Amino acid sequence: MRAIELFAGGGGLALGIQRAGFRHLALIENDHDACDTLRANSGSAKGATRLRQQGWPIWEGDARDYPYERHAGKIHLLVGGPPCQPFSIGGKHTGNSDTRNLFPIMLDAVRRLLPQAVLIENVKGLAREAFLPYLEYIVWRLRFPAEAMRFGESWLDHKERLAHIALSGGHPDVEYQIMGPQILNLVDYGAPQARERLFLVALRADLDLTWEWPEPTHSRSALLHEQWVSGVYWRRHRLRQPAPPFSVAAAVRRLQDTPRPASKPWRTVRDALRGLPEPVDYQPHPTIANHIGIPGARSYYGHSGSLYDAPAKTLKAGDHGVPGGENMLLRDDGTVRYFTVRESARLQTFPDEYVFCGSRTEAMRQIGNATPVIVAELLSRQLFNLLKPINRRAARPSRDSFLPQESLFELDIA
Repeated sequence: MRAIELFAGGGGLALGIQRAGFRHLALIENDHDACDTLRANSGSAKGATRLRQQGWPIWEGDARDYPYERHAGKIHLLVGGPPCQPFSIGGKHTGNSDTRNLFPIMLDAVRRLLPQAVLIENVKGLAREAFLPYLEYIVWRLRFPAEAMRFGESWLDHKERLAHIALSGGHPDVEYQIMGPQILNLVDYGAPQARERLFLVALRADLDLTWEWPEPTHSRSALLHEQWVSGVYWRRHRLRQPAPPFSVAAAVRRLQDTPRPASKPWRTVRDALRGLPEPVDYQPHPTIANHIGIPGARSYYGHSGSLYDAPAKTLKAGDHGVPGGENMLLRDDGTVRYFTVRESARLQTFPDEYVFCGSRTEAMRQIGNATPVIVAELLSRQLFNLLKPINRRAARPSRDSFLPQESLFELDIA
């Protein structure tokens, strides 16, 4: 089954979508360094054959200029994470009036392609009270994509017209079922990072499909049980079990009288970085790409780094890569250091074979903007299995795609 992705960035969604079984017809991205990263990791790139990955058709340029009509009616999945700075809690909060708001391009692509399914990822700040009217407008446009905005029409007027269409019985040509907006904390799905993101899923109504958001697979209670009840967490890392901190003592007491939780434990920074050697300042590692130590990390109020034995703080993309507090590790002895690019990629569940191009700042921006690969795969695979029965020639995932660092999900092709 075929996919097109807008605003592909460094490739987190792209890699998850490919692992799920979809084949990209286009990865559309405007940033040159991000496109270099996509090219470096594409099976069609010289020197990338060791990655044994499907070649990615990368289109570098403004998403407004892509010739979508060549694929009209042929796309099973349209995916995108429109730039989120206008809606980010850490941004300037200008929302739909911000020139960086590229949601209209994403929504116009839906109108021009009419895919079977749409998956949109964005920051949870889009659901803030100030932006809720615009989020409602996005949902209306997804529901009736064929009803384009008229010349000179404001988005508020367009929203009112779309609502009137719904009251009149819907659009005669095409309509989508909208699931969401749904905010998921990705640490509950295997990402070693507290990362809340907003998702929207749209399915063509004529397909009569039913979508359910996946249940969490990981939990804090399972992590606390492994750390402070069974102690298996410390044995796995070959460490002596310390005394539990006061902040979790009450939760630990409750867990001691209950069976081990059925879910998997939250993954911690120590879990994510397992096997990576300590970086050396200014020295590239001879065999591990993007693993170079950066000196100068300092802790101050609000920027104290991520604990080793808890999920990392949310990696964020700013004007200078990733802000300091979200890009630091707090060592066991109380000192701090910056995460390397490779360590940050691990926190976003990229495999070690995946390389990032550009300066450290640009590489960290790509990583901070990415969707964790493991979550992109989970959602895309659920869509793959949902669409497969109605598509007789559904593609199997290539045996030559990236192998995950650990067993992720089994594809149901029965």
